[in-house]
Amino acid sequence: MARKRLSFRVRDDLLSRIANGRIPAGSKLPPEPELAEEMGVSRPTLREALRSLEEDGFVTRTSGAGTYATHRPRLRNNLDVNFGVTEAIRAAGMEPGTSQSAVHTDAAADEDAAQLDLREGDPVVRLERVRTADGRAVVFSVDVVSASCIGAAELSSMPLDGSVYELFERHGTSVEHGVVSVEPARADRALAKRLAVKTGALLLYLRQVDYGREGEPLLLSHEHHLSEAF
Repeated sequence: MARKRLSFRVRDDLLSRIANGRIPAGSKLPPEPELAEEMGVSRPTLREALRSLEEDGFVTRTSGAGTYATHRPRLRNNLDVNFGVTEAIRAAGMEPGTSQSAVHTDAAADEDAAQLDLREGDPVVRLERVRTADGRAVVFSVDVVSASCIGAAELSSMPLDGSVYELFERHGTSVEHGVVSVEPARADRALAKRLAVKTGALLLYLRQVDYGREGEPLLLSHEHHLSEAF
């Protein structure tokens, strides 16, 4: 158990180096004996940390070639078999909740417009929520939908822990699959305040685009997770 806790700290240290560029994307990590000595841990502990990073897509490991930091790890998931935030919190044995919620309409920025197949400046509705686990803020999420699909009034009337997917179903549209990208990030002042952490704290940033039956993009989600929360 002690080694496992230590491997988590080693994992976070390495992930921090990847996030701040000390280990650039695509670069090769030092050999295991050298890296273990540098970090003051045993090779088995280091291997556990590297295995965890590999499972999450932050490094790739090839026998005989070494370990490399990845270029913006990407996971492709089917929503039928993957947990959402609420399910992930419950699976960790904690009680999910929502402490803050806000809805507003604005013009789609270039990147969001591209992800949702809209024109830049088209109206979109944003649902911002702080998700909690046992009362502790662990995720700040922003769900973005075209204003022509779901209006601000509908999102505002949704329960704090309500599902945007269910709103789509009420409109006769079902979300069939999603594509997720995951990368390390640092909390700026606004995120630090929302998640009650220090500015610069290590986070995981998830961006997911959910698609309908015909492959049309329906929902864009931006999520910042506390890296050690669950």
